Amino acid sequence: MTGPYWAVIALLAAAAFLIRVAGLAAGGRIRASRHAWILDDLPGLIVVSLVASSLAGQPWPTWIAAGIAFGVGAMTNHVILTMAAGVAAFAGLAWLAG
Repeated sequence: MTGPYWAVIALLAAAAFLIRVAGLAAGGRIRASRHAWILDDLPGLIVVSLVASSLAGQPWPTWIAAGIAFGVGAMTNHVILTMAAGVAAFAGLAWLAG
């Protein structure tokens, strides 16, 4: 590889490192502020946003399977059982629709 390739690799590595350091610094400042409660709820909010964006534009069997998975998760609070119920519901609904 030539010099410009190594320069791009070094620049990208430095940028990735600085992004992580900035995240650590921002997280530390948020933990010390009155907005620390946001970090406690952040993992759940990220999961909800990923699921919501995944469901956008999906057909009705996907929405029904997601609702079934939500119900099982709310009743049992068991991750593996929730995933299994959602997959089984989706497979059954896809089989019925197809």
